[in-house]
Amino acid sequence: MDINAYITSGILELYVAGSLSEKENAEVYELMQKHPEILKEVLEIEAAVIKLTASTSQRNNDHILQSVKQELGIDRKQTKVVSLTKSKYNWITYTGWAASIALAAGLLWTLNKNKELKSDIQVAETQQSLLETQIEFSKNSLAEANTLISVLRDDNISRIPLAGQGNFPDTYAKVYWDKDANRIFLDAEGLPDPPEGKVYQVWSLTLNPLTPTSLGIIDDFINDSNKIFEIENANKSEAFGITLEPTGGSATPTMEQLYTLGIVESS
Repeated sequence: MDINAYITSGILELYVAGSLSEKENAEVYELMQKHPEILKEVLEIEAAVIKLTASTSQRNNDHILQSVKQELGIDRKQTKVVSLTKSKYNWITYTGWAASIALAAGLLWTLNKNKELKSDIQVAETQQSLLETQIEFSKNSLAEANTLISVLRDDNISRIPLAGQGNFPDTYAKVYWDKDANRIFLDAEGLPDPPEGKVYQVWSLTLNPLTPTSLGIIDDFINDSNKIFEIENANKSEAFGITLEPTGGSATPTMEQLYTLGIVESS
């Protein structure tokens, strides 16, 4: 008989867990008496199971291993395994202990399942939070859309098209000027994404004399999906322009980087 192959077959683990048939249990029992290596492996498996179950319990399970060794006639201090007699081996007691180990393993499985359930609940809560954020964002987007619709339909809103200039003939934009609310809505769909280190800057202009006044920079241009920006404007604007400037903006417009320009029609 190949003892090593028998030990590594997994049958001894099933024996400790009480999962074998009565006939198989008897066969393992007989081999334990004949082969000290098999007995030693069974004891090591039992000790490992007890250590595992002890990690999830506040009780000290050392006495279980000790009682099993006593039932098997093994002294903790002995290095040599003594022979067993069937009369000394209380099979009913051992089977009950194995069942308790199986129960402890079941409790460990339940604990792991509870941890998985807790993790699933945390994932669900995170998903709910994200959904609530998306709903709130949608509400805000809907409110902004309704505001834009009201602006587009208002006859008192001035509409100023901004045409491409100089080296940028294909660019365009449009300004919707709400004079009563001192604000403009800039539709910048016709502008390309600015290169790294650059931003678009919006200007209000008076023509005589030509005086530019900055209305601010658009530093979130790339991240804005609809490219419509609400900007405060309390100026008596006669024209609007957009230039490309270094990050942070400029005190005066860089005329070589003038992308669009539009004149306000007199009413």
